[in-house]
Amino acid sequence: MKIALAQINTRIGDFQENLNSILSSVERAKSDAADLIVFPELIVCGYPPLDFLEFEDFIDRCNEAILKVAEACHGIAAIVGAPDKNPKSEGKNLFNAAFFLADGKIKQVVHKTLLPTYDIFDEYRYFEPNHGVFECVSYNGVKIALTICEDLWDIEEDKMYTHWPMEQLIKQKPDVMINIAASPFSEGHTQSRKTVLHKAASDFNLPLFYVNHVGAQTELIFDGGSMVLNAKGDVVCELDYFKEDYRVFELDWVKTAKAVPFDTSLLFDGSSSSMKHIHSALILGIRDYFRKLNFKQAILGLSGGIDSAVVFALAAEALGRENVLGVLMPSPYSSDHSISDALELARNLGAPTKTIPINDAFSSLLESLNPHFEGKEAGVTEENIQARIRGLMLMALSNKWGYILLNTSNKSEAAVGYGTLYGDMCGGISVIGDLYKTKVFELANYLNRDKIIIPQNIITKPPSAELRPNQKDSDSLPEYDILDEILQQYIELRIAPSDIKAKGFDPKLVDRVLKLVNTNEYKRYQTPPVLRVSSKAFGLGRRMPIVAKYLS
Repeated sequence: MKIALAQINTRIGDFQENLNSILSSVERAKSDAADLIVFPELIVCGYPPLDFLEFEDFIDRCNEAILKVAEACHGIAAIVGAPDKNPKSEGKNLFNAAFFLADGKIKQVVHKTLLPTYDIFDEYRYFEPNHGVFECVSYNGVKIALTICEDLWDIEEDKMYTHWPMEQLIKQKPDVMINIAASPFSEGHTQSRKTVLHKAASDFNLPLFYVNHVGAQTELIFDGGSMVLNAKGDVVCELDYFKEDYRVFELDWVKTAKAVPFDTSLLFDGSSSSMKHIHSALILGIRDYFRKLNFKQAILGLSGGIDSAVVFALAAEALGRENVLGVLMPSPYSSDHSISDALELARNLGAPTKTIPINDAFSSLLESLNPHFEGKEAGVTEENIQARIRGLMLMALSNKWGYILLNTSNKSEAAVGYGTLYGDMCGGISVIGDLYKTKVFELANYLNRDKIIIPQNIITKPPSAELRPNQKDSDSLPEYDILDEILQQYIELRIAPSDIKAKGFDPKLVDRVLKLVNTNEYKRYQTPPVLRVSSKAFGLGRRMPIVAKYLS
């Protein structure tokens, strides 16, 4: 049997274009004499469709698309992911399903059993799990154990579920396993994914075909990396990462094929090669956000600091340098080198800039407000006014010219609330909001791997918001290498405060940092969606109450 894997980039709810892409792949597989073509989980509607699944019209369009794909399946079969209506009144109204299409018909439907409800996943909100109906798919003399994403994933010692579909399907003596998935990118997840697939193939002594989504859906970035494993659990072929791909495999070849070398940069071991994949993920995230929303041009505030420099460079690469405008907005406290550094960066990129000083606007606002500030010392309020003037300027240009504002806050700042609501925290999409400050510096050095794009002075000078004379971030925050380690222990690893302190961190500093994290949740609720590259990003995957006492 010849099996084709179609790793395609779809848009949520774009039924016609998604269908066109699926049908084009089916025709390509026919011309390659494939017997079966396999598409990812929920590919018809895109993943994750969220509350669109509650609209009957949305589900009807999914069904119409499935029937049209089935009509094209003559001389070839297809496995296509889509929601399926639950005919029973009990339980949720939908199943997450894999449709097996052949001879112009829906031949069989497999329902997902294990529904993830953690981190960014919330499938049990919408779907009813499969209740004990386990049946292999038979086609052209080959028996297929067909599963959907999480159905192969529960291999940890502390199991999340009480049963595993493959334990039932293996009793039917299948010839091959096929798993369709929607597995998003995050640091280290590629290796975790391979570990899971290796264990499944080797434990059941069966070849395994795995096909994943690729493309960004708002904050979630799907990295592709579909793969084929032999019965020993060796990866014998990987599809591309962060781009569409298509391959055809002969099942008999897979059974005896040898392992391909593993790209060690996917291990995220802290080496510079790990940045290659974070870089690719962010480029795809920016590009798809604009492409899928039919936006063309971006704007951002260009301060001469590391954060805006990295976002400017990423956006220029993703969208084309002519489509990204950097706006310098010097204040009375802006240093000469910040302006010159920003202009040097723009020259290196070949991207346009504007300069709009905010001195007059700042003075005018202070003149209006000073009578109402009588008796109060100047401080954070006046600093925030500068940031909000800049936000106003950027949003005015955005409204007038149709630019989308890129937010340049990093994860360290967002975690401790070191930013101004309706000022530097505004924007349409947060590009580096899931990168701690130390990672931003690493990414800047990666961007300079072939030639200097980001001026060295931007990378080496002490970070500063430049909202008061001689200000440095370290005046308000601990050094970033210390801060980021504490934040990662708490946010990503969920380690208790006492255990963080036991690692040698100053107890008072730990208490202060964790209090800042929890008391600034209200700010993060009001910020743009963050491109997710870590295992625990702010947004969909980290749900915290605003009004709470814990550690605050």
